[in-house]
Amino acid sequence: MRILAVDPGRDKCGVVVMDARTVLARAVVPTPQLLELITDWSSRYGVKHILVGDRTGSKEIVQLVASALRSVPLTLVAETGTTLHARKRYFRDHPPRGWRRFVPVTLQVPSQPYDDYAAVLLVERFLERMSTDIK
Repeated sequence: MRILAVDPGRDKCGVVVMDARTVLARAVVPTPQLLELITDWSSRYGVKHILVGDRTGSKEIVQLVASALRSVPLTLVAETGTTLHARKRYFRDHPPRGWRRFVPVTLQVPSQPYDDYAAVLLVERFLERMSTDIK
């Protein structure tokens, strides 16, 4: 099942399309450009489900997505702790170099937005919850 997830924010949103546990597309976009991106990706990747994080700006994003993609089911997913876990995963994928490798990553801030990593975590949480509900 192809899933599109949005980590909403006032200024920018992390967006990802995944097929099971494989990331097909990811981006961090300014919130005003979100609608254009998700409609494009929804048709390009054949998205069957949309997930939206339940925190900052989620109400507006849910309304926007629901009105644009009425035929695709939408689910809110708990975002608690995703920012911290997304930062850890970002540094796992992009380890610090040079003198920064001597500074604990817990004291560092990534050099670029990592909201797309939070969107990946939303998909993983959703899939985990679905597999637990099936058992």
